[in-house]
Amino acid sequence: MEDIQSILTSSALSLQNISDSADLDVEVLLCHVLEKNRSYLRTWPEKQLSRTQLEQFKQLLKQRQQGQPIAYIIGKREFWSRYFYVDSNVLIPRPDTETLIELCLQLIQHKPNAKLIDLGTGSGAIAITLAAEYPKLKVTAVDNSTAALKIAQHNALLNHTSGIRFLQSNWFDQIADESFDFIVSNPPYIAPDDPHLNLGDVCHEPKCALIAEQHGLQDIMLISKQSQRYLNNNGYLILEHGYDQKQSVHNILQKHQYQNIQCLHDLSNQPRISYAQWQTLK
Repeated sequence: MEDIQSILTSSALSLQNISDSADLDVEVLLCHVLEKNRSYLRTWPEKQLSRTQLEQFKQLLKQRQQGQPIAYIIGKREFWSRYFYVDSNVLIPRPDTETLIELCLQLIQHKPNAKLIDLGTGSGAIAITLAAEYPKLKVTAVDNSTAALKIAQHNALLNHTSGIRFLQSNWFDQIADESFDFIVSNPPYIAPDDPHLNLGDVCHEPKCALIAEQHGLQDIMLISKQSQRYLNNNGYLILEHGYDQKQSVHNILQKHQYQNIQCLHDLSNQPRISYAQWQTLK
């Protein structure tokens, strides 16, 4: 039998040409098999795996060697200190989206019983996180994918946020005549010919949640236009977008007469979250 340290060393070497985080990837896979945290690996490096554990680990490692994202292999991803189930029907929640969460929490604190809609909810990470942080918040989460909605509903149960309303809708198509204080979205914003689509985890994620026509701006343009009808006076539209789309998104929001347009930078100091207010009373 092999011990933890030898497995970590040899397995990380096998991922060097596949992953920029080979050591971490192997640790995550091994922790998943052992049902332990990473500190356990450092505390017990001489601990030997059982035959069953070793076989299970080798199967997971093979998937990673084939390029499968870690989150899909182990079926979960941490986001805002909570775990979310994910599979190939939804995008993998990313740390940069936590910038959107930080902004929303700052804005919602002034109106904790507000109405919020999350467009294209996917795994539900945004809607569920906000509902968990502000239990009085009235949250609606929509997605055009029935598979994604099932995952989001499952994650709502996992994270004890049973009050979220889930609806199948292509953006606002199935939304009744109602209004919201906050409209948030992490929509598709990658251009169809972007070379990043063939790199890393992205090439395994659902293309419908990644790609937008018109240089990646089609869905942002549509949401910006349609949100006018659904926002309360002084309500906020909050959008995640590509690092190189700040000016284009600003121009779109300006064209549709939004006010107080601003942009926040992500963890890599790239412009990532644009937001603005809609004022119906001029």
